[in-house]
Amino acid sequence: MTADSSRLRATRFASTATVLLVGSATATSSLIGQETVQLTGRDRPLDADFAEVYRIGVLDGEPWEMFGTVSKVAFDEDGNLYVFDLGGLLFDNLRVLVFDRTGGFVHEFGSTGDGPGEFRRPNRYVVSRDGATVVGDMGRQRYHIFDESGEFLRMVRPPEGSDWSFFRLGILSDTEGGVVAGDFGTSLQIRSGGGSQPVSRPILRLELEGELVRADTLVHAWLPAYGDQNLRSASGGRALPRALEPPLLVGVLPDGGIVYSDSSTYALRVWSPESGEIVRVISRPFRPQPVTSLIMEEYGQGPDARNLRALAEGMAAGAGVDDVPEFSFYPEVPVIRALSATWEGHLWVERRGGTLESDGPIDVVTADGRYVGTFPAGATRMPDAFGPDGLAAFIGFDEFEAPSVVVRRLPVGVR
Repeated sequence: MTADSSRLRATRFASTATVLLVGSATATSSLIGQETVQLTGRDRPLDADFAEVYRIGVLDGEPWEMFGTVSKVAFDEDGNLYVFDLGGLLFDNLRVLVFDRTGGFVHEFGSTGDGPGEFRRPNRYVVSRDGATVVGDMGRQRYHIFDESGEFLRMVRPPEGSDWSFFRLGILSDTEGGVVAGDFGTSLQIRSGGGSQPVSRPILRLELEGELVRADTLVHAWLPAYGDQNLRSASGGRALPRALEPPLLVGVLPDGGIVYSDSSTYALRVWSPESGEIVRVISRPFRPQPVTSLIMEEYGQGPDARNLRALAEGMAAGAGVDDVPEFSFYPEVPVIRALSATWEGHLWVERRGGTLESDGPIDVVTADGRYVGTFPAGATRMPDAFGPDGLAAFIGFDEFEAPSVVVRRLPVGVR
């Protein structure tokens, strides 16, 4: 099926004894030193009646309560909510607005410019548990660091030898005080076809204490094979990715561990900071869907297809090529669509819905391999941010189509 399928199969059957439980089945392999947990294939429905705590964002009001484009939200350990608002313009005019745990406005910071703490093309942001904010700025090729009050502290340069593409890496807040980074969250990445070829998608921990970023590799996640080769020779050796390639999905656990999905199968890999190794693989018996002509047609009408065409057109234009090829397809539709970890260590895993663009059911499992249950498709969206004490934030629009953020409180069992 896939490279991951073979790898998971080898792990699953390395043990000759499997203990079946009502909620899960576990097999431990002494040969490779990691536990394999096979969860049930039958969904146990969960109730998605989350109590609303507050909502912010209006069509007409004070400047701090009118948003342009809310690109991200995050919490600190006191329950303060950070809203990253682009002001309606992509990668421009970023301001960070902070609200307390009741929704009261605290302060805002951030502006466009070339001075200390000012942005040119901010595209990556995280908030640490103590309230420090990190903004990755592709335009200035720096990370801006702000303290919990929004005061600018310093800028940090990427490692020597890095180029602007370093700031295309996704970043997540690390409970150890750094930043976890990697090529995750999307499969639409152009890969170089010349020189040394990557053999994995590394998950990194970035230390931002000094003037220069220090990057340590935690995990080498699986990298799908190259996609469409038609542009490689004419565009400086770059290759167009295949549609529906499995993205690298990552969550950070409370103990500093990492959970990730890197293939088309339902396999969650748990990395331990103590051993520095994968200690557990959690799976459910859902098979990837083969890509058919109907799926290709459906994909071709969606936003991801438009993004891929834009990439192909840009590559062709840069190489002086008139004939822009159609993209090819990965042979399977990945089972997992989204992955996130709560502050208490539960994993929320969204599966594919009935169509490529629809929301699917969301499984809740623990990092040690216990199945909690599943929110049925359409019962809830994946929260855009988890916070302390069960807080969860959802980006959306109010009844007047004004951008807004709703904060709800999750039941104890799914936090």
